[in-house]
Amino acid sequence: MDATERAARWASTMHGHRTDRRVRLAHADADARVGQIAVLAREEREQREDDLLAPGATRARGAGDRARFEEPDPQRTCFERDRDRILHSTAFRRLAGKTQVFVLPDDHQRTRLTHALEVAQVATGVARAVRLNVALTEAIALGHDCGHGPGGHASEDALSPFVAEGYDHAVWGADVVLAPLNLCAQTLDGVRNHSWSRPAPATPEGEVVAWADRIAYACHDLEDAVSAGIVTEAMIPRAVAERAGTTRGAQLKTFLQALVEGTAANGQVCMTEDAAEALAVLRAFNYERIYLRPASVAQAAAVVDVLQALVEHFVDRPNLIPGVAATGGRPAGGEEAVRAAVTYVGGMTDRYAFRSAVGLLGWDPSRLPRGVDADHLPPG
Repeated sequence: MDATERAARWASTMHGHRTDRRVRLAHADADARVGQIAVLAREEREQREDDLLAPGATRARGAGDRARFEEPDPQRTCFERDRDRILHSTAFRRLAGKTQVFVLPDDHQRTRLTHALEVAQVATGVARAVRLNVALTEAIALGHDCGHGPGGHASEDALSPFVAEGYDHAVWGADVVLAPLNLCAQTLDGVRNHSWSRPAPATPEGEVVAWADRIAYACHDLEDAVSAGIVTEAMIPRAVAERAGTTRGAQLKTFLQALVEGTAANGQVCMTEDAAEALAVLRAFNYERIYLRPASVAQAAAVVDVLQALVEHFVDRPNLIPGVAATGGRPAGGEEAVRAAVTYVGGMTDRYAFRSAVGLLGWDPSRLPRGVDADHLPPG
């Protein structure tokens, strides 16, 4: 089939396929039947969910506990709506262009977006097994890193001096980045408190995401580092290799199963002792050999310099921040200008930030993070 014939066949499907029942099919030979059914209204789905979930699981009710009133959705539960809003948000899409470990990663290395998807996979697997609210778990997992700035955790060091309470990606994500979505209080709480250095989440679903985040990044950051030649499997500590294996698949299976078993046996979200110790050893190994290696430290320092320079630039020129001029502007150098500048720069992808530094500030490309070629940065 040549390209012209293929295009013609594609165009012929524009309106679907008519039937004598006054409905349309996607495929002319479609025969996927479900039988005559009554659509389950949200209230009935909530009741069935209530019957299935564990006693301490979070129940969906109506429109949910939101800062601004909304009518309930006819079919979706409140947490399903949250998941959908996060999935379709600009902040979530931008995670594809934000650092997980490597700035401007190679094709097979993780970004913040793929990290969020892996966290959601781990977290929902655990939630299903121990009968927690899967939709709430998935919503928290997908949204948990939406507050990250460009350049990974270095963005927190860069932006903290401009924010009185400091720039914590978890808090910023819940209270600033995701606030316009009017999410349920339980979802925002899970995002705000997913980091282990924060207070405990208010729901078991939020606690599951906190574990899933650590499990996912410990395993996939190691895999990316092995692929990049930074470490080898032979270097993996014996305590990890013997208890959880040397591959991401084996490690994920071990940690996920241990989280399910610990939670089911104790009635509280927890991991069995041996596996938890192996996870701690793996995380410590990653910190020493990957996150704190000289190249990573130099990369972080370069990110901090770029982001702070960009914030200072926009604090003095808040009229250049998209949307600011349309709302009447903010006085240059004032508190509102600082907040707007931090919000704008924090929302940038890696490449947009580096392109902006070179284009707006005349930034010396040699001062960009190692491996970033300003002349060949893709469009922002």
